[in-house]
Amino acid sequence: MTDMMQPPVDVEQLSLRDYAEKAYLDYSMYVILDRALPHIGDGLKPVQRRIIYAMSELGLKATAKYKKSARTVGDVIGKFHPHGDSAAYEAMVLMAQEFSYRYPLIDGQGNWGSPDDPKSFAAMRYTESRLTGYADVLLSELGQGTVDWQANFDGTLEEPTVLPAQVPNLLLNGTTGIAVGMATDIPPHNLIEVVAATIHLIDSPKASVADLCQHIKGPDFPTEAEIITPPNELLALYETGRGGLRVRAAYTLEDGAVVIHALPYQVSGAKVLEQIAAQMQARKLPMMSDLRDESDHEHPSRLVLVPRSNRIDVDALMSHLFATTDLERTYRVNLNVIGIDGRPGVKSLATVLTEWLSFRKTTVKRRLTYRLERVERRLHILEGYLAAFLNIDEVIRIIREENEPKSALMKTFKITDIQAEAILDLKLRNLAKLEEMKIRGEQDELTAERDALQKTLGSEARLKTLIKRELKAVADAHGDARRAPLAEREEARAFSELELTASDPLTIVLSEKGWIRAAKGHDIDPTALSYKSGDSFRFAARGKSNLPTVVLDSTGRAYTLPTHQLPSARGQGEPLTGRISPPSGATFEGLLTPTEGDRFLLASDAGYGFVVQFAQLQAKNKAGKAILTLPKNATVLPPAAILNDGDPQVVVVTNEGRMLVFSLADLPELARGKGNKLIGIPSARASAREEFVVGLCVVTEGDTLQVTSGGHYRNFKWSELEHFKGERGRRGSKLPKGYQRVTRLSVVRNSQAQNGNSP
Repeated sequence: MTDMMQPPVDVEQLSLRDYAEKAYLDYSMYVILDRALPHIGDGLKPVQRRIIYAMSELGLKATAKYKKSARTVGDVIGKFHPHGDSAAYEAMVLMAQEFSYRYPLIDGQGNWGSPDDPKSFAAMRYTESRLTGYADVLLSELGQGTVDWQANFDGTLEEPTVLPAQVPNLLLNGTTGIAVGMATDIPPHNLIEVVAATIHLIDSPKASVADLCQHIKGPDFPTEAEIITPPNELLALYETGRGGLRVRAAYTLEDGAVVIHALPYQVSGAKVLEQIAAQMQARKLPMMSDLRDESDHEHPSRLVLVPRSNRIDVDALMSHLFATTDLERTYRVNLNVIGIDGRPGVKSLATVLTEWLSFRKTTVKRRLTYRLERVERRLHILEGYLAAFLNIDEVIRIIREENEPKSALMKTFKITDIQAEAILDLKLRNLAKLEEMKIRGEQDELTAERDALQKTLGSEARLKTLIKRELKAVADAHGDARRAPLAEREEARAFSELELTASDPLTIVLSEKGWIRAAKGHDIDPTALSYKSGDSFRFAARGKSNLPTVVLDSTGRAYTLPTHQLPSARGQGEPLTGRISPPSGATFEGLLTPTEGDRFLLASDAGYGFVVQFAQLQAKNKAGKAILTLPKNATVLPPAAILNDGDPQVVVVTNEGRMLVFSLADLPELARGKGNKLIGIPSARASAREEFVVGLCVVTEGDTLQVTSGGHYRNFKWSELEHFKGERGRRGSKLPKGYQRVTRLSVVRNSQAQNGNSP
């Protein structure tokens, strides 16, 4: 019964979906407009604007004494920004850090953080602060009717919706912020360059971004690190409002050591040292011997890197460090701001400056109008003062005798309510000052000022001239030279694993069964090594640990192996099939290293071959790459290394005892293929495998050719090979009797071997 007696309550029914959507949208708009994105007019977020305004209200100008930061934070969160004190203080600290802001707005005293750790600042109860001289550029016109005001969060005070900035502070100090569904990343710029571009836009309203970039060369960070983004990419960035920016540390050489004196924006020197030290501990920087941090008050950034010797390529070392540490950073640029229409958007450089100029023109007009109203009001009052001065006795009588002196004054002297009120507000002590000459002198000055104001407000050209003059004045007062130089540099490249490997001599050994291993040094006898039961020595090649090894199989495919990863010769090695993937049934017919030559002769026993560069043999995958094309029934011959001195000659021997010698220059250099005919073998005999090549090698003048047949060998000097020389593709000449069943060809380099038989 009691419930029925209560008056009905109006209840709004709303689906959960609609309520959640509306609540999320409201929150999104709040974060975008009132927290994360800066306004194009003053380049500040609401919290930054409120901090600056609160400090100005506290009288903390650049000429005032410092006050505790807690005093400012208390005013900010108590009057304008009802959020956490730590968030407000962090925003305040950022505006005071010279390494974070290009033109700091707050002058701090105490510990305000360091480049190594920007958040190492002291608590707000310890630090003191005041505004900088540059902050006056944002505040000086605030009380002159230039901007709109709004109620604070509880409606008891008013705060400016935007500060009347005299320069495009948005570009000068930049900002970062993450809203809902959007973000902003605006780098800082140089004041003199931005002012020059703005003046150019005033003179040429249709100027393109390319024209403006003649003045604004690029961002200008507080540090002196180099901006290495190419000019065409910077132009595209400014045209679209989006892009990336690469900044690289600057260094010099002092007594063989690398001294890094400028780090990229917001990069910690301590973190860079940790990154480099980690690589040194992991043995990824064998060319460095020491690392020191010599930073001090005079040199905020001074990192010293000491190479192991003066033979180290410093440029290559630094290129590696740029690619693998924070010595080079890429910054995202996103010119997303709240425009003069109150809406967020990504804008080009031309749009940003055009909209700011529109904001500035409106601000200046409002300032001039406000001043004009004040001048006209003062002139109006001066007219009343002049009337009172000329009739001072009558004025005194009316004030003494009349019950309503204000009305009597207005009626007697034909003056307005404002003039009569001003006369009545005069103190007796000021009556003596109402001298006619002073009044008329002030009238003349104010009349001239009024005329000038009216001319400026009525002329677009005069207004532009005034804005340009004020821009130049700010640039003269607060401008400085560019700090971050623009430079063109090659792209950073990290060392490969092979480049970081020490160059140790190794002998690579391959067995008949395809087991591979590497022994230290080049004086190893591979035949003396132990092999598995049923296995024996097949090939050996001299290489280096930092150079690759190539294996050639019986199908003509080449495979690349990192030499430094091969198993030690202390054991019996590992099967090659565990490291590469050759076709089923394939055997290994060659072992090649760049130490033995940068070119090799590849051939099949059908009598075809070509010259190939070692680099062309290298493959990136386990399946290798097809190099040598084999004729039907043909097999792969072991490759022959080519020395580049003299006139190399190719020696080819068949199973019929025919040997042909011809110039290597007659053979083509190919990346892959069958090659050209080396020695003339009839097609029928080649297909039936009745005649085929049993050996080939490359000799140069001074070398001795050793021909082995069964248990005997014979050495042919360079002059003795003339008998076997002929054109490539010929049948060749018969070897002497007893040596026509050739089992092996070898070259004795630059020795004086004598002919003879050996058991």
